[in-house]
Amino acid sequence: MELPQPPPDQPPPPPDREAMRLRRKASRIWWLGGISIAFCLLVLLTPPVILKSAKAAPRTEALNNIKQIGMLLFEFDNEYGSFPDTDTAIDVKEETKTPLTLGNHSSNQLFRQLLVGCGPGTGERPFWAKTAHSRKKPDNIFTTDATALARGECAFGYIAGLSSSGDPSTPVVFTPVVRGKHLFDPDAFNGFAIILHLDNSARPLPIDKHGHVIVNGMDIFDPRQPFWHGKSPDVKWPE
Repeated sequence: MELPQPPPDQPPPPPDREAMRLRRKASRIWWLGGISIAFCLLVLLTPPVILKSAKAAPRTEALNNIKQIGMLLFEFDNEYGSFPDTDTAIDVKEETKTPLTLGNHSSNQLFRQLLVGCGPGTGERPFWAKTAHSRKKPDNIFTTDATALARGECAFGYIAGLSSSGDPSTPVVFTPVVRGKHLFDPDAFNGFAIILHLDNSARPLPIDKHGHVIVNGMDIFDPRQPFWHGKSPDVKWPE
């Protein structure tokens, strides 16, 4: 005997508990599968982006900081007639009564004149960048010779004896230098050096395989460069 069939327009009966359980289980499997695929794609695609960003970040920081140094140099030049050197040290000492020793054997020592001569808002942070020689971030404590731009807190080399009235293309501040040599470290900023010029422009320039930055077909420190006028630049390295 055949059982009576429901009318064709009657909705199907609700699924029983077992059917609902199986349906939820299938949904979870699909959901977890989608998450796994998305995660795998993220793992495969993200590392190159992160690596590129990680390499670019120190260079960007160095570029921003060297521009701040440029602003301080021109403020200092406006007040004392030239950029920090042996002569301005005397004026800064007399004007500010600072207890710091304003030496001229390193960029750290000469940049101290900017710390004390450019107003109370000046701090140590602009003088730092991530290089092989400057792993210690500045603490903005510069009340004594031992703490004012201490060893490792400065990453920038400096050319002493310049002023804002010089050839606009003249390099004045730069990084990342190999301490004691007219060479740049290509590993710090992914093969680039950061150079500040007397026109207050700052830009990255490529470092060749020998550690040189080439401008006008010559090493940037070569006395034959037109902006050096036949004299070797007075390079001050960071400590």
